[in-house]
Amino acid sequence: MPCPPAARFPGIIVAAFGRHFEARTATGIVRCHTRGKKNDYACGDEVDIAPAGDGLGVIEALHPRRNLLWRSDAFRQKLIAANLTRIVIVAATEPGFSDLLVSRCLAAAASENIPALIVLNKTDLTARLPAARARLGMFAALGYPVIELSARHGADELAPLLQDERAILVGQSGMGKSTLINTLTPAAAAATGEISAALGSGRHTTTLTRLYPRGDGWLIDSPGIQAFGLAHLDPAALEAAFAEFRPYLGQCRFRNCRHDAEPGCALRAAVEAGAIAARRFAHFHAIRDEITAARRANSGG
Repeated sequence: MPCPPAARFPGIIVAAFGRHFEARTATGIVRCHTRGKKNDYACGDEVDIAPAGDGLGVIEALHPRRNLLWRSDAFRQKLIAANLTRIVIVAATEPGFSDLLVSRCLAAAASENIPALIVLNKTDLTARLPAARARLGMFAALGYPVIELSARHGADELAPLLQDERAILVGQSGMGKSTLINTLTPAAAAATGEISAALGSGRHTTTLTRLYPRGDGWLIDSPGIQAFGLAHLDPAALEAAFAEFRPYLGQCRFRNCRHDAEPGCALRAAVEAGAIAARRFAHFHAIRDEITAARRANSGG
């Protein structure tokens, strides 16, 4: 039976693992669970909690979200973080990173009106630095800030940009997100790990999403992601999430243009004119085709 509202107290979700959560309250951290099978809460969510004895709590209500970062495929969804003012996409010179994944994260952020910036970490590993810079060049050309640093030697370039922000660090495993968290918030003592040379990717040093206070804001460290599905976006939302597409939307000859081989496609003309990067256009098609396949699988068609 739900607890009377008068007995509830507010909190903010600071860690999420399955149906169990930790919330920061006025009196400290409270371990919480949900009623029934409900588990659709994320770090950064503002909630009302009912006391459940022994210092435990039950999440009774969710305050309205200002935004929600999440990913989805044909059959499941994963809530990542809520009420953000910034998303920080972390790439690194080593191991290699996926620029398609960067485009996915940027699209997810844009669909929720969350400002984004990109960090190129491990710039002290100079052998692959020029190639990494080149791969991020198309995002910098779109106006996304790209900050270069080596987290092991400090984050002076990034720290002022996150002052009092409610931010999350996202990226593939091995990009150095946890090291950045430790650098920016030393008390976090987040786990770090070595790169697995055999696999060419990082070990999963972060196994759950966790929020760390920082000034008047906070930082969220999230597990490394190898995939970022956007099955919850419809075609129009996906098009609008690519910032460079917006001046050309609605200008195609056919209202239902898929931007494939249709005559009079304004986006294809912009690609041919060099106004839209061909690689970003390919990223759009890859994500759109994945969304179409996910929706077909979900509907059984």
